[in-house]
Amino acid sequence: MQLKPNQRLKLDDTDDKLFYAYPRFVTHVDEGFIQQLTDLYSDRLKPNTRIFDMMSSWVSHLPEEMQFAHVEGHGLNAEELARNPRLNHYFVQNLNENPQLPLPDEDFDAVLNCVSVQYVQYPEAVFSEIYRILKPGGVAIISFSNRLSLKGKVLQPHQKQNLKCEQQAIALRVE
Repeated sequence: MQLKPNQRLKLDDTDDKLFYAYPRFVTHVDEGFIQQLTDLYSDRLKPNTRIFDMMSSWVSHLPEEMQFAHVEGHGLNAEELARNPRLNHYFVQNLNENPQLPLPDEDFDAVLNCVSVQYVQYPEAVFSEIYRILKPGGVAIISFSNRLSLKGKVLQPHQKQNLKCEQQAIALRVE
């Protein structure tokens, strides 16, 4: 089931470029969630593999003791991405304007998206791209929080009534 056009509307429809024009060196979830996510990465990711950190920032929450062959970063603020010590390379692209990733097919062993998927207006296109760039047997780890941040988030009116802080992560394997 695809979203209808009115379901893709953001509560704040100002251009994302304005919001991301300057860096924000903050974490958007609490330390307990960050530790759980890092533990999940430790469990599901393998050393010396290729990782795509989609919608990243200045920190990736990857396990410090684990080294990777390559970590490609993507986000909306170049200064934040440049400060991320785990990224070997990064690019800036607004997935709501252009969900097509400039990456080869079946090039990554894992795709990570940390608490950003709720800002995607065309999730079916973005998840198709995740599938395209993952190697067979690759894993996608998508974490999310319903912490209220109206900028860019696609929420339906009924969702605003029952907000509580929940943080979750799921891992999907491509066969």
